[in-house]
Amino acid sequence: MTGPDAERSFNLADLFEIVADACPDRTALVAGPSRLTYAELDARANRVAHHLAGAGVRAGDHVGILAYNRAEWVEAMLGCFKLRAAAVNVNYRYVAGELAHLLGDAECVALVAERSLLGGVDRARLPSLRHVVAIDDGVGESHGDGTPADAEYEKALAAASPDRDFGPRSSDDPYLLYTGGTTGLPKGVLWRSEDLFFAALGGGAYGGGSVVASPDELAGCAGRAPLRIQVHAPLMHGGGQWMTLISLTTGGTAILWTGRHFDARAALELAAREHSQVFMLVGNGMAGPVADELATGAHRGLEIVGFGSGGAPLSSAVQERLRAALPDVYISDNLGGSETGAMGVSVGDGRFRLAPGFAVLGDDLRPVPPGAEGLVARTGPIPLAYWGDDAKTAATFVRDPGGRRWALQGDHARVEDDGTVTLLGRGSLVINSGGEKVFAEEVETALRAHPSVADAVVVGVADPRFGHRVAAVLARADGPPADEDALTAHCRARLAGYKVPRVYRFVDAVRRTPVGKPDYAWARTVASA
Repeated sequence: MTGPDAERSFNLADLFEIVADACPDRTALVAGPSRLTYAELDARANRVAHHLAGAGVRAGDHVGILAYNRAEWVEAMLGCFKLRAAAVNVNYRYVAGELAHLLGDAECVALVAERSLLGGVDRARLPSLRHVVAIDDGVGESHGDGTPADAEYEKALAAASPDRDFGPRSSDDPYLLYTGGTTGLPKGVLWRSEDLFFAALGGGAYGGGSVVASPDELAGCAGRAPLRIQVHAPLMHGGGQWMTLISLTTGGTAILWTGRHFDARAALELAAREHSQVFMLVGNGMAGPVADELATGAHRGLEIVGFGSGGAPLSSAVQERLRAALPDVYISDNLGGSETGAMGVSVGDGRFRLAPGFAVLGDDLRPVPPGAEGLVARTGPIPLAYWGDDAKTAATFVRDPGGRRWALQGDHARVEDDGTVTLLGRGSLVINSGGEKVFAEEVETALRAHPSVADAVVVGVADPRFGHRVAAVLARADGPPADEDALTAHCRARLAGYKVPRVYRFVDAVRRTPVGKPDYAWARTVASA
């Protein structure tokens, strides 16, 4: 039995339940019209777990969640953890073929989905899928000829027990995160719950606590005021899940942005209503509009003490604008990845201070000295594997000559004399120009440092002589515009000549994905025009 007197593990459900027992009447989750205390969220997650168990879901099974940000997403995720099953994040932008690949690759036996998103789910292509639960999203029937639901979410919960009467769990229980990466088909990163808790969720140390040695130490959250964290990243991505779970395992209040598209004005109005203290962003794509809104002076009485960003770079210029509006605010520009968890914090100019357990490794899988380049890697609590892909597992999770296991995130970096690292970019975004490697993110960082540039995306375009040449798609900042010669001179002062853009394209706004990452496919089309 699980409960206050049971021995607890680092299973994510156990960790949540410890906090729920310590502060049952505290608000745990705000998501649109839903407001749930810890006790209410726990009971609803118990109902989800009992319903899924009745439908045949067992420990180790995988359950897909296909929905926009909403309370039911969190309830379903916690319900899976309570059963020792893994919740599988499904991208709500996927079409039929992509849905079939992900749900089939993950071998999902059940799916919890918004009704209007079920149109692309073809059950005939998914032999493992045995049970579908539809969330009423107010849209009506699903679009297309997709699978019908076996159960209605609210009716299923009403008929299920709210009791917490599950068997013991394990720190080894699975956490599965699907990541599309920059290229290629989605792949599932399989973690042990305990490793995920320490590598990505801070081990209970977020908001002024300390890393816990025992799960029961999380009950100490009852003696601290809750930290109110506003999360804008979608739960279908790791960053959104991790910040929500950080809040729910430290006694905080998670405030979810539930809009279909990010709206800076509405997000700040939400922060004012909910007294949000930490305002999570995804790079300049969200931070820039927030800075614009704050500059209007229309948002008074905010209680924001910190901005956090992850998943995309946060430029120095945008950080300065945020501080101009809120002078005492703390800004944390974070580096992280699905295969490594939280990697480090920016110290400016494209440099990061890596977290303990990280190093930059050379081709021999040994740490490189200052001045040298290599791949950012993490040892210690790292994933077990890519689900069902031995080849990718062997290439990403490697052992050094001494037998130590490392996870290679794919980020190339240079070690500086002071121990910080300069992030050069992903190998998948490398531009081969005349045999020289150019990392897109390094050039983007240089361009964003120019006062006339509000945002930048760098890509390679075809060149008959060099194979590819460096092209920049830029959005201008307010103030005097810079011409191409000035931008080239600016870059030459910071980069080797072969890295300097040869093509400039100016746009009203750089297009980004819903989570704020640059849309490189769009940028290539613009740059090649």
